[in-house]
Amino acid sequence: MTDTATRVSGNGRGGNARSDVPILDIRKAVKAYRGIYAIRDVDFSVYPGEVHALVGENGAGKSTLCKVISGAIRLNSGEMQINGEPVEFNHPNDALKHGMAMVYQETSLVPTMTVAQNLDLGHEPWLTRTRTINISGQQLLASMNFGVDPAAYVYTLGGAQKQMVEIARALRINAQLIIFDEPTASLAPEDTMHLFETIETLTKRGIGVIFVSHALEEALQISDRITVLRDGRHVITEDAKKLTRDDLVRHMVGRDITAAEYVAGTTDGGTTGRVRRQEVLAVQNVTMGAVVKNMSFSAYAGEILGVFGLVGSGRTETAKIVSGALKRNRINGGSIRLRGKPVRYRVPKQAIKDGICYITEDRKANGFFETMGIAENIYIGALAGGKGNKNPVVSRRKMRAVAKEFIERLSIRAINPDAKIVELSGGNQQKVTVAKSLVQDPDLVIFDEPTRGIDVGAISEIHEIIRNLARAGKAVIVISSYLPEILAISDRILVARQGRIAAEFSREEATQEKIMYAAIF
Repeated sequence: MTDTATRVSGNGRGGNARSDVPILDIRKAVKAYRGIYAIRDVDFSVYPGEVHALVGENGAGKSTLCKVISGAIRLNSGEMQINGEPVEFNHPNDALKHGMAMVYQETSLVPTMTVAQNLDLGHEPWLTRTRTINISGQQLLASMNFGVDPAAYVYTLGGAQKQMVEIARALRINAQLIIFDEPTASLAPEDTMHLFETIETLTKRGIGVIFVSHALEEALQISDRITVLRDGRHVITEDAKKLTRDDLVRHMVGRDITAAEYVAGTTDGGTTGRVRRQEVLAVQNVTMGAVVKNMSFSAYAGEILGVFGLVGSGRTETAKIVSGALKRNRINGGSIRLRGKPVRYRVPKQAIKDGICYITEDRKANGFFETMGIAENIYIGALAGGKGNKNPVVSRRKMRAVAKEFIERLSIRAINPDAKIVELSGGNQQKVTVAKSLVQDPDLVIFDEPTRGIDVGAISEIHEIIRNLARAGKAVIVISSYLPEILAISDRILVARQGRIAAEFSREEATQEKIMYAAIF
């Protein structure tokens, strides 16, 4: 095991020598909730100009450690030093005053305010003018070569632009260390490359970076050192150039995970025992504004239909049209047939009653109620699908019985069924989101980015849930930006481009090169 306090003399990207004194040095950190350890005896440090990746399964303690650094929670015991001086944060403002900033996976920006107003939020003078705020914001954004209009409202920005604003806001407070929490989870490949260039620019300024990610290849590519946590404990800290992806997986889960287990999760060839070619859904020339243009495809019972496409290809919008969350054009909007019957939904509730469920790509915003318990969230899904108690008074006994069935079925790990969703790891939050939909017993299940932001162990479990649905005769559509996932889990693969289906491949003929070519050209 490599001591985290050891001086970093170089980096995995061929960087320069680092300072002897770390920006951040945490030793023997302990945080427990109700007697359950979130982190235990964890050592961690970051040096000026260093990218230090933090990896581990969901529930390994990554989020807890980052919350400690950002001042959101306090340690039960242990020591934290900033630039060699002991510190203790009682509030996030304390961390910000010491230059500790965090860029969250789900941005903390106010969507109804402009970019410039968000940059100034929390640091506003008593008297100011919109023009002054915009000029200040423009200068800050230009200094980082960020092409974002300071007068634009945040809700009009894409994921990459929102991250640029978050980074600029961190620099606004003269941050000396920035934590990136799953920064590439919702970014297109070109945006990811721009983010990496931005991080490199930050490190050249001497700013330390903590890179939290489940994308192990990215961690290996961008980081100088990598720390692995498992079950709240520090497993290893090592130079990135001395590690491989297999090394990281082994340290994360405590055993080797083969490619077949991680990606495929089964050896039945994907279709064994499934009923095929019974059409459940037929989408023909569906059009919605300039986003979805003549989208056409079919989904069959017992089949997993994979849909790949870059950001803006119309994949998610089409899924939302099918599930009633968006409306296609009233005139020349195409047709949707469910089990041979034409349908047009005004609201999602109508689609749910017809046996369609859409599992959102943004679970934290739209997938669950984070301040409610597991059982309550699952039972809300049952009520929405007409499977719950018909009486106006909810039966807690029935709610617990329904929740218990799905907690066991999906292996949801929690202290008890009443545990708040916000207390769960990302993988278990995703399972609750899935359970909330499956409790409705749908015939057509649409998964939008089902494994985004979850660890390698949970990925194989989610994939097995998807396969079991297909084996049970359900029609399953999986929308994913991760090519290995699409190739491993799909029986058929569609490629969306500019609002249309650009190509279709069978499981046998599909390759990463063919799919990506169809998505771009």
